[in-house]
Amino acid sequence: MKKWRRILSLLLCVAIMQTGWYSVPMHSAAGNVQALQQQIDQAQKEKEKLEQQQQQNENELTGLKQEKNTLQGKLYELNTTLEEVGYHLDDLEDQINIKEVDIANAEAALEEAISIEEQQYQSMVLRVKQTYERNDTSIINAILHAGSLAKLLNLEEYYRKIEEYDQQKLKEFKESRALIAEEKKRLEEEYIALEELQAEAEAERKRVEEIVAQTQQSINTYSSQIAATEAQIEAYEAQIKEKEKDMEYLKKLLEEERAKSRLAQNSTWRNISDVSFAEGDRTLLANLIYCEAGGEPYEGQVAVGAVVINRVLSSVFPDSVSGVIYSPKQFSPAGSGRLALALAQNKATDSCYRAADEAMSGYSNVGSCVYFRTPIEGLSGISIGGHIFY
Repeated sequence: MKKWRRILSLLLCVAIMQTGWYSVPMHSAAGNVQALQQQIDQAQKEKEKLEQQQQQNENELTGLKQEKNTLQGKLYELNTTLEEVGYHLDDLEDQINIKEVDIANAEAALEEAISIEEQQYQSMVLRVKQTYERNDTSIINAILHAGSLAKLLNLEEYYRKIEEYDQQKLKEFKESRALIAEEKKRLEEEYIALEELQAEAEAERKRVEEIVAQTQQSINTYSSQIAATEAQIEAYEAQIKEKEKDMEYLKKLLEEERAKSRLAQNSTWRNISDVSFAEGDRTLLANLIYCEAGGEPYEGQVAVGAVVINRVLSSVFPDSVSGVIYSPKQFSPAGSGRLALALAQNKATDSCYRAADEAMSGYSNVGSCVYFRTPIEGLSGISIGGHIFY
């Protein structure tokens, strides 16, 4: 019976350790197992809730960025439309200016035509008056002094041609004036039409400008929401880390990590020349370094990169950079989504890329360490910046 109890206790311990989460140190008394498991389950639920909230924020962030990108595309189209409307207004303004000059010219021509017509009319009246009032050129005198019927007929033909000429010129001047007046009327109608088009274009410009302002305001709102959501994601990540710190399972997890570290050091190691890096490994490693040690000194950034490459070289861990980084519950930025955000914007600095290059070349300033964390009680190793490497 005692044997079965011991076996049952061992199985419970194994089950707890396989969850990857620990609370207070495990006591040997069987009565504490249930309480310990409840604490572990509660802590796990709280952490999962935080992770769900964080995932919701990440989904919301993706949607906000998509909406912002859509609005930015719309804003570009609106600005293009606004520019075209501006060109159209400038063209209408030029046409109106030209039309004003044409109308002014037509008015001057019309005034001149009226003046010439009036002059021609007055000249004709004066000529008729002189013909009939002057004794030496009057018709009566002409008849009396004609001398012969042929001369009289010639004289009559002369006066008739003068009259016909005056009438023809007067008719031409009247027709010219009518044509100029018609042209002036046409120009004035076109001018009015251009003014109406100008008013419509100006109204369109104001409408587009209002839409541009509204769109820009919406983009600014989305930018604020994106910033707030990113801050919330980081806050959730901080809470998750705080929850992990609050759970006393770290001491047991630390022992497990130490055991893995010793196992890794005693395992088979490949040479860096045997590693085939995939496309994108450099960017992935640099952005992980940014998330884990972006605020650390350069030596700390190189050390983080060296830990990743050490794992790649060890037979205990996956044999690729992505396999190591995305292993479950190994690097918190990969699990929380912060690494994905950094990759999306390629936030890695030049120093992060240089650190990644050094690590991928095989250089390590932490020897064969395969773990690092913020210092905790009882942990010893290589201290660089704010991390302990072991």
